[in-house]
Amino acid sequence: MTSQITPVDLDFRSGGDTCRGWFLPAAGTDRAPCVVLAHGLGGTADSGLLQFAEAFAAAGYAAFAFDYRGFGRSDGGPRQVVSPSRQQDDVRAAVAAVAARPDVDADRIVLWGCSLGGGHALEVAREPGGASRIAAVISVVPLVDGRAAAVAAARQHRPGALLRSTGTTVAAKAAAALGRTEPLVPLVGPPGSTAVLSLEGYEEAYASIAGPSWRNEIGGGVGAVLGSFRPGAKAAELAGTPVLVQIADLDRSAPPHAASTAAFAARAEVRHYPGDHFDLFPGRPCHDLAVTHALHFLRRHVG
Repeated sequence: MTSQITPVDLDFRSGGDTCRGWFLPAAGTDRAPCVVLAHGLGGTADSGLLQFAEAFAAAGYAAFAFDYRGFGRSDGGPRQVVSPSRQQDDVRAAVAAVAARPDVDADRIVLWGCSLGGGHALEVAREPGGASRIAAVISVVPLVDGRAAAVAAARQHRPGALLRSTGTTVAAKAAAALGRTEPLVPLVGPPGSTAVLSLEGYEEAYASIAGPSWRNEIGGGVGAVLGSFRPGAKAAELAGTPVLVQIADLDRSAPPHAASTAAFAARAEVRHYPGDHFDLFPGRPCHDLAVTHALHFLRRHVG
């Protein structure tokens, strides 16, 4: 534990469903900036996010880590199915929920997102009107270009695995067209498996941060969904917002070159780390440095 601050359950409504998360009040102040933390592909708030939130709270920033609809402790369905637009609505609703609290400075709300959530943070913060409450953005190992990620995956996986993945996507799209719930597939697994993330070491890395609400399942149509996910394409619209992009230079999941291109367009501050996609998470080699850089960024841009 980074601090002795006790997380408080905080529920909010999004799209007619209840989302759940943990709010950590800032240490030593009654009204503080707040960091809203959004998890990545198939993740949950108890899978690595709470440790980041604890570090922010101990440094004087309130923090709120929550689950998207259909994941973790939140309600809503279909379960374990990724919808970027729906998840971004959840981020907006989470911002509104903390902004309404008397112990949060509504003019100093920060979006923090990792992996897919890092793309969500960039997308939500740039929106006209929606960005009025966003004082800064921290985007960690962000997925900003689904096409680039697909190309990288094609290079790193065996042809048989790619064919199975394509078949799963086609089956999921067919199920959706018929009004059925798309089939679920493993999120992580050993090399050669049918899991979405099956690169060497990924199963062990994810298991090391997985919390009790995490499930190793995800909607089989995620490949088609991510193909059109490109928040980096409009990153230039963030040029007036302080942005920190934290890039793992050996990232095999979220291409570093795509993150660097988006960061340049956003005129962001960039930090590089000699690790893979999961190495900035708690217990991994680059975690402490990533937290240090994030806090340094917050002190300079949020106060």
